[in-house]
Amino acid sequence: MIGRLSGYLLEKSPPSVLLDVGGVGYEVDVPMSSFYDLPDIGARVVLLTEFIVREDAQLLYGFLTAAERDTFRQLIRISGVGPRTALAVLSGMSVSDLTQAVALQETARLLKVPGIGKKTAERLLLELKGKLAPALPSPAGSPATVDAGADIVRALIALGYSEREAAAAVRGLAPDVSVSEGIRQALRQLGKA
Repeated sequence: MIGRLSGYLLEKSPPSVLLDVGGVGYEVDVPMSSFYDLPDIGARVVLLTEFIVREDAQLLYGFLTAAERDTFRQLIRISGVGPRTALAVLSGMSVSDLTQAVALQETARLLKVPGIGKKTAERLLLELKGKLAPALPSPAGSPATVDAGADIVRALIALGYSEREAAAAVRGLAPDVSVSEGIRQALRQLGKA
């Protein structure tokens, strides 16, 4: 199995890249989230990979981060979700956005991804529940409130509340609330229920 490639970037043609590793060119499909962060042609790059063998093809998928590869692996384990659909999900939203959508059970966010219909979105939310790692800090320029909401949900789950209860409590909070104040307010709200 091929788990990692380190070499020089020869070509970039979305969603594929051609990577020269010791004189051998590997064609690798990458999600757009990784594609946009790739260096210029000729630069050295390291990709974490997932090698998939089918009876009609051998496919190699690459990722710049372990979180993306782990999420890809979780996605392709779901019945009816193949590598192309998993790649589309990771191209349409970041790992932290997907993690938050799953934690808050927000079907609408998944429906914005091209190729994801209502039934697939609902299946993804159901199957991924509790399986994704906590959201990582957002990249520069992303709203901090997204992470605050996800942090509050994780804290409430750690305190013994269900994902549904935690998500409902977070929806009632002000969008600019800090994590510590959000946890306090959510606990007060859950105590009244």
